[in-house]
Amino acid sequence: MGTSPRQNKARTVPHPIRATLRHRPDRILLGEIRGAEAFDLLQLLNTGHSGTISTVHANSALQAINRFTSCVLQSNVELPYRAIKSNIADSLHVVIQIKRRPGRRYVSEVLEINKYDPDADLFDYCAIYQRQETPV
Repeated sequence: MGTSPRQNKARTVPHPIRATLRHRPDRILLGEIRGAEAFDLLQLLNTGHSGTISTVHANSALQAINRFTSCVLQSNVELPYRAIKSNIADSLHVVIQIKRRPGRRYVSEVLEINKYDPDADLFDYCAIYQRQETPV
């Protein structure tokens, strides 16, 4: 029993992304971002593919932005920290936080990203929606 050369090739996130981009899609749905593939997503967003949706696990919309930043940094790309955050602010327009409770999911928070201030190291954002938790 032999194995074909195709079976031995490792597939990482950049491979299908590059293959997808050759078809010039209007929308790209990318699954969960956990690590170095975040840089590929950032590149994708910064090259005019604004119809892209992805997920990242975090406890709030603002923490999702910080988690995305950390994931981009894990890719060992030679970009300064503040340049990465500026690129994220230029790329992301809206961050939606979805919470899960037994039997349902709901939108808990929506942030609009306006810009990044490198001097203060802060994102300028506007909370478009924030669900008020009711005690059970």
